[in-house]
This record gives sequence, C-alpha cells and structure tokens, in this order.
Amino acid sequence: MQKENCIFCKIANHEIPSHKVFENEEVLAFLDLSQVTKGHTLVIPKQHADNIYDLSSESAQAVFATVPEISRAIQQETGAAGMNLLSNTGKVAGQSVSHFHLHLIPRHDKHDGFGAKWEVHNEEYTADELATFAESIKNRL
Repeated sequence: MQKENCIFCKIANHEIPSHKVFENEEVLAFLDLSQVTKGHTLVIPKQHADNIYDLSSESAQAVFATVPEISRAIQQETGAAGMNLLSNTGKVAGQSVSHFHLHLIPRHDKHDGFGAKWEVHNEEYTADELATFAESIKNRL
C-alpha cells in the first residue's frame, strides 16, 4: 500500500525520477540527492511503512536481503574503506521523510564528511540491571 503524499512512495511508483541503483518487486535503492559521501544510497521498501516500528517482517526481510549486495557494489565502485548503515526513526532521531529508509553511507576516512558520536554510559548500569532490562525487552517480543 502506498501513501498518497509520500515522496518515497512517489519515487517507488516512478512518479518522481530518481537515480536508481537497484530495484525488484519489493525494494528500491537510489542515490540520496544529498550525498554525504559519494555513493550515499537509500534503500526503501516499496510497501509504505512510516518507520522501523511500522515495518512488516516481510518488508524488512526484503530490504535487508538486498543490503549486502548493494553495499558490495557501492564499495567496489567507490573504493570505500567502510560503510555506515543508518536509519533514523522519529523526529528526535533525525527522521525527515516518513517512509522507512536505510542509508548506506560509504566511508573513506574520518574526515570524509560523516560522523556519528555518542557518549557511553556503561558505568551507570550494573550487570544485574542490564540483565533485568534485557529480560524486560525479551518479554515484549
């Protein structure tokens, strides 16, 4: 099902042009117009899902089954030394388009224009607290 005002649904339906690098019945991959590094590609399910929370298992399987092949092709073309895979869910996490998408960002060195930074808080949690938290999450599955 497509969402009427979704730009990525329109791209998937070929209503808006894109620089496509991969397509099958369920998945489309195309170059991001805002190239963080050369080869920055978005992989989307053609079936609309606002974000990872709404993504069906079937769409997730279809998307992630294509990611290694697309990543290898990008790496071979760009000579990248690494690859960041990134998906933002929710405005607080930086999601700007409400259609699940996975960024494949080729990396060359630490000065190539992309950076992710976070603070580690391991010392704030005991092993028992982490075990309890893991069990709580597991019980929701």
